[in-house]
Amino acid sequence: MTDSLTVRDNRTGNEYELPLTDGTIRAADLGGIRTGDDDPGVAVYDPGFTNTASCRSSITYIDGDKGILEYRGYPIEQLAESSTYLEVAYLLIHGELPDKSQYETWEHQITYHTFVHENVKSFMQGFRYDAHPMGMLLASVGALSTFYPESRNISDPSNRHMQMVRLIAKMPTLGAWAFRHGQGKPYVYPDNELSYAANFLAMLFKMSEQKFLADERLTKALEILFILHADHEQNCSTNAVRSVGSSQVDPYSATTAGIAALYGPLHGGANEAVLRMLRRIGSIDNVPDFITGVKNGDERLMGFGHRVYKNYDPRATIIKRACDDVFAVTGVNPLLEIAVELEKIALEDEYFVSRKLYPNVDFYSGLIYEALSFPPEMFTVLFAIPRTAGWLAQWRELVDDKDQKIARPKQIYTGERTLDFTPREQRWG
Repeated sequence: MTDSLTVRDNRTGNEYELPLTDGTIRAADLGGIRTGDDDPGVAVYDPGFTNTASCRSSITYIDGDKGILEYRGYPIEQLAESSTYLEVAYLLIHGELPDKSQYETWEHQITYHTFVHENVKSFMQGFRYDAHPMGMLLASVGALSTFYPESRNISDPSNRHMQMVRLIAKMPTLGAWAFRHGQGKPYVYPDNELSYAANFLAMLFKMSEQKFLADERLTKALEILFILHADHEQNCSTNAVRSVGSSQVDPYSATTAGIAALYGPLHGGANEAVLRMLRRIGSIDNVPDFITGVKNGDERLMGFGHRVYKNYDPRATIIKRACDDVFAVTGVNPLLEIAVELEKIALEDEYFVSRKLYPNVDFYSGLIYEALSFPPEMFTVLFAIPRTAGWLAQWRELVDDKDQKIARPKQIYTGERTLDFTPREQRWG
């Protein structure tokens, strides 16, 4: 067998031939390496799944060393330049770009389902005035499963399709209402004459005018951000969607798991941390001292480096260009000058180059969101809305994958064993 590993167990002297497929071995094959019948077998200890493949997927390809990101084989640069978010969502979920008829049907279905049940509105109005918009989104998406009980029938492809349409359609509405709730403003209903991104902006910012039309440059920039955030392989939130989805729960509940994971500051809150860092630096003149502080371990460089990318994050390059269009409308964010200088020094300094610390997608996205008048607590909501398409594509792939089982990682038990119980009368004295 040529594509295999030969493993020698030094405890027993036995050798094992383990098949090697796509650079991986099956964990179950390791489980066959035992010292005796009562031995549970060898397992892999891998906190955070840093080198463990949990699935086979044909959705998103990343080459972190070369800075490559592709959706279904299409480079992210081409999609951001020439496509729309809804077309990319179709590509992710269905595996191919739509023809004219397919796209028009897809767009119509999603536009038609942007409205939510009035009871959802009442549900969201019950939150405190200062409720975090991500918490509101988390709860309201979970609540949708009670409005569509048929969504539990995940074995029906047409039913699955309808739930995916509903989720992609309703996420901007729920996100916009969470934003308006925090401002004490009335909720704005969807305008089905507008595009996906333009409708979202209208629900966010419409006041007394008869019709809200955002500047096309802002709409395009938001469209690009949505495309860039649509999927990113097996990250924390996608893993959460797949893990919860493996119980064969409805897609609303599985998506809620993804939102909950994204809520965490280590996953969805990085761009907010970048803004805090830039404000703390305060001036372009303070950048050299900040860089020295990073090298000495006194400061943290936010927005640089990535678990996957060991090169320039391709999404960061695209977002940096989008900044120009946004700032042409809103005016230049004064933090941009600091960000550009920080990037310039970091990319030239051997300390950062040797550690492969390049700007990631979070470095510039927060500047755009802030320019669009979003408070920092909305940044993660703006991440969750487009990521819904990726979560659903991953969920659908999971449901159709015959290799998948309900998630149940092994553990290494480190606690006490076979203790004798002491009655409370003796323990309490």
